Amino acid sequence: MGQVSTRTDFEWVTTDEPHATRRKQILAKYPQIKKLMKPNRMLAVQSFYVVVLQIFMCYMLQEASWPTIIILGYCVGGVANHNLFLAVHELSHNNAFGQTHPVRNRLMAFVANLPVGVPMCVTFKKYHMEHHRYLSDPAIDTDLPTAFEAKLFRSTFGKIIWLTLNPFLYSLRPLVVAPKPVTLWEVANLAVQVVFDAVIWYCFGPRMLFYLLFSSLISMGVHPVAGHFISEHYTFHKGQYTCSYYGPLNWVTFNVGYHVEHHDFPSIPGWSLPEVKRIAPEFYDNLPCHTSWVKVIWQFITCKDLDLYARVKHLNPIDLNGANKSTVKNRSQKK
Repeated sequence: MGQVSTRTDFEWVTTDEPHATRRKQILAKYPQIKKLMKPNRMLAVQSFYVVVLQIFMCYMLQEASWPTIIILGYCVGGVANHNLFLAVHELSHNNAFGQTHPVRNRLMAFVANLPVGVPMCVTFKKYHMEHHRYLSDPAIDTDLPTAFEAKLFRSTFGKIIWLTLNPFLYSLRPLVVAPKPVTLWEVANLAVQVVFDAVIWYCFGPRMLFYLLFSSLISMGVHPVAGHFISEHYTFHKGQYTCSYYGPLNWVTFNVGYHVEHHDFPSIPGWSLPEVKRIAPEFYDNLPCHTSWVKVIWQFITCKDLDLYARVKHLNPIDLNGANKSTVKNRSQKK
């Protein structure tokens, strides 16, 4: 239903991703940026308060009607849980307690994960580090949609369905593209999450567990804060690996909109990324950017030139020589 996209393939490139090169250039010209590479413990404090907020919402909504639960789940819970999802993102980079205290960062991620309702913080970090290291590598970067998804969700209606299903596809895609063994940390994450969910069910009832899960699912689909899933790496501008968003929703998402800056300097906490742009404006001011995530979602749905094929994928030498899928997977394992 609706118009079908005009694209038939991804945007394949052979050039290296630009972030490492730009990072070297910026540090050579502005070495003071290294001073921003320090932990921000307020990240842990803010995350804790949002966890408390969501538990308080469960207490307050125990006797609420279903319409009230749905509305507040979208407007309050969705923003809160997406904030916590992005707190987990920050913690995956050890940005709360620094690179020398990875366990502290991981344990804080366990706390931030609680209202999300499903265990995800350990698995997210495992794959997200590869997203940074091997950006746009189709054998490793599981942020990239698969060819199957791109073919299936090409129409306007299909893109709406894909956005709605994004929480599930985002979670399941790594298991298909690059499956990894389960670690003890993941088992611990699961155990902690099951206990928390059981406590919510026991203290506030099953509807409040639904409230938390609904808040998480809706916030990753058709929701303003979910616009960053599209704005970050979809090619609204040909050949651009990453795009930043400069708008008010950065205030509730740890400045994840400053995504070019983040990929240039992932060890700089989100709240300091605007300072990177201020110090080195000539590296960022001329890059295409977004100012509205709502507009990004609308354009993605309605524009026939935008769909899941609108992603850069890296075609490296082994692929140019005609490597098949199994060869590419072996390459990813060697890396």
